[in-house]
Amino acid sequence: MNVIAETERLQLRVFEKNDVEDAKAFWGNEEVMEHCSGAIPHEHLDKALEAYASCHETKGLSVYAVIEKESGRVVGAAGFNVRTTQETVELIYHFAKSAWGKGYATEAAGACVDFAKKHPRVMNIYASADPKNVGSLKILEKIGFEYKGMKWFDDTNQEEPYYEMNLS
Repeated sequence: MNVIAETERLQLRVFEKNDVEDAKAFWGNEEVMEHCSGAIPHEHLDKALEAYASCHETKGLSVYAVIEKESGRVVGAAGFNVRTTQETVELIYHFAKSAWGKGYATEAAGACVDFAKKHPRVMNIYASADPKNVGSLKILEKIGFEYKGMKWFDDTNQEEPYYEMNLS
């Protein structure tokens, strides 16, 4: 098991092939993904997990499986989309509905930021969320992101609150 970060209640590790069933509860769930361009079709989840594992291997950071220590189950995903460069990365987090309201997203996102601070190339982290996803916006502020204004995102086809954290 390739653990990249650990908190009191959670472990973050590289995705594995057998995580597909658990991923259906967050990335494959329409309600969970309603603020994020919709659910990923179940038949595509294995490719998403492979891509994130490969990204970690080649770039040293990625989006990771979030494991609830008490149950040993994957309850969500948190980490970084690395688009063009490792200097600027996007923080994301998605959790199964059964994990909502427990503070896991805040805990996992904070662990991701700590991990990024140790990465030799990451200089800036950005994040955004649907304006109606108030909980997600509060998490970003709680873990130290600075609100920069509204920004248009083609992938969600809307303006969203945009946040940044400068690590340099």
